Amino acid sequence: MKKLLLAVVALLLFIPADYSRACTSAIFTGKVTPDGRPLLWKHRDTGELNNRIEYFGRSKDIKYAFIALVNSPVQYGEAWTGTNETGFSIMNTASYNLKEDEDKAADREGEVMFQALACCKTLRDFEKLLDKMKRPLGVEANFGVIDAEGGAAYYEVNNTEWRKVDVNDSKIAPEGYLVYTNHSYTGRINEGMGYIRYTTASNIILRRVVEHGDITPQWIFNSLSRSFHNSLLNIDLMDNKEITPNGWFVDQDFIPRRSTSASIVVKGIKKGEAPELTTMWTILGYPPVSVAVPLFVKSGDKLPAEVVKRGSNADNMNPDNCVLCDKALERRAEVFPIKRGNGRNYFNFALLYNCKGTGYIQRLAPVENIIFDKFDKQIEQWYKQGSINMDELNALYQTIDFGGNIK
Repeated sequence: MKKLLLAVVALLLFIPADYSRACTSAIFTGKVTPDGRPLLWKHRDTGELNNRIEYFGRSKDIKYAFIALVNSPVQYGEAWTGTNETGFSIMNTASYNLKEDEDKAADREGEVMFQALACCKTLRDFEKLLDKMKRPLGVEANFGVIDAEGGAAYYEVNNTEWRKVDVNDSKIAPEGYLVYTNHSYTGRINEGMGYIRYTTASNIILRRVVEHGDITPQWIFNSLSRSFHNSLLNIDLMDNKEITPNGWFVDQDFIPRRSTSASIVVKGIKKGEAPELTTMWTILGYPPVSVAVPLFVKSGDKLPAEVVKRGSNADNMNPDNCVLCDKALERRAEVFPIKRGNGRNYFNFALLYNCKGTGYIQRLAPVENIIFDKFDKQIEQWYKQGSINMDELNALYQTIDFGGNIK
């Protein structure tokens, strides 16, 4: 068995990986959540690891205020997951089996999502936006969308056309959810990417739904964003320490990977609830070495300092970067320390999880547990009240160390 495993691992080293566009995602309707509220999950892989959150207020070009995950070097015009003041939320994964032309226009998904957050309230609004945008669109992607009216769907979009995959349709999503990686259901068969991650995520989710039937943001982060299960090898590094006797393993086809820059779960609302209650749970940086922060559009430009640009008080750090992502990148550098040759394909799993309980995942878990415990209780009260109490929110923010400082 060990010889076979070594042979498979050796083979993996020669498989080219598109690290920059290897996202994993899912939409969960209220059928599989404990409180009936939908969830939109985006696990982002990208070539730009410096990410932050930014608030965009109403303006001539922005009808609805919104918050979004952005690339730190980019100042305006792109969003890579976000939610607006109407409860409209959107994310995407790159697809590699949808494009039917040779047009070189590409990588405009962030621009599409920025425009959608700025002007869309419902899924129908997004469809109208796609219809009126100039061709070629410059995208080959699966856009995941939820709104405050109960809408939940993926849109498979290429340069010229789009197709809707409705997560509320029991014929399409009988269990009440859909998983997407880097291929599209209506695209060319047996093309695209991300099939191993797709199978991994699907298997983990199905088992949870069958055994427990309740998907939560905290479960998603712990069981998917920080999962080291590989469905092809049929291994889970957290379950079998003999697989990594010296702590090292190959970074191939796990959901979290060297190129992961963030993981976000947008928790929507029930129909009739105030859109301001939409919560964007956000992990900035490599999820195994970072913690989740709950964010709300209602905070406006008063979002937690740890998730927004440092600004002029950067203390010799890049003023466009945020504290939480910088800290996560420092820890990630410990986990992926080798730069020469094929060393970049290996990571030190023992720094993340080990039998002594000193891995980053293990040490950060109590920090994140406190965050979820405190905020879940408070958010539950706001559901009953029908709105967010900003004094309570800001006071709660002051009690938490989102930097995840650990001994």
